[in-house]
Amino acid sequence: MKKIAIITGASSGMGSEFALQLAAANKEDEIWIIARREDKLKELADRINVTKHFNIVKPVAMDISGKEGVHNFKKFLEAENEKLAIMESGIEISVLINNAGFGTYGPFEETDIDREMEMTDLNCSSLIGLTGVCLPYMKKGSHIINTASLASFLPLGEFAVYGATKAYVLSFSMALAAELKDKGISVCALCPGPVSTEFANVASGGVREKVKNGLPADKVVAHCLKKAFKGKRTAIYALKWKFKAAASRFIGRYAGARFTFKYCKRPHPQKAEETVSIDSFLD
Repeated sequence: MKKIAIITGASSGMGSEFALQLAAANKEDEIWIIARREDKLKELADRINVTKHFNIVKPVAMDISGKEGVHNFKKFLEAENEKLAIMESGIEISVLINNAGFGTYGPFEETDIDREMEMTDLNCSSLIGLTGVCLPYMKKGSHIINTASLASFLPLGEFAVYGATKAYVLSFSMALAAELKDKGISVCALCPGPVSTEFANVASGGVREKVKNGLPADKVVAHCLKKAFKGKRTAIYALKWKFKAAASRFIGRYAGARFTFKYCKRPHPQKAEETVSIDSFLD
């Protein structure tokens, strides 16, 4: 069996860090990095493969969004497994990292509804779809990492749909962990607060270039891999993030949403000139 690690959303940020750190660990025969930006994927693959002196990283330029994206990935996976079945008895997926996703800033009524639905497709539907497609290729000792968010612990005003999608991811991850425990397959939900990635630039439509007070992606990823491989069900890197996650249990859902809507404004294209420079409670 050829051991494969699969990372979605791997063209930048935490996704590329997952690829770099898994490659450095030398536990997988091959790492598939998946995203839409082919140039970024090839650049990352070349960077890693040169240091390894063989092609451990396989760039897969693909849109995995929604039902169609999942079906396309399934066809690709089946074809790759068929190629290897003759020589190496097929594929074993040892690590699946569902990292692809994005967010949108702003009050729900002012955000683009098509964009919100695209986000739901990617953050939720694609994640469960790829997980379902990959599970038949996973065995005892395999690991699933789903990128959720600190926003999954409390509804957030001006971040309503994103927070809801990540709450979905966290809930799904905990239920799946319970279901797969007896099979020896671990599931870990990564729940980061602000991380230094392209997230804010995408979420704000270019109004905010960088995440405010973002922590280094490499440290967040290293902590996540350590926790996931130990069988932990959540990975929350910073002490302040752990405190906020715990504190959210004592804050009413409506109260949290109302407070963040009133006092934790996020920049967005429609009202960029009206944004207030107040850090958000969770993300």
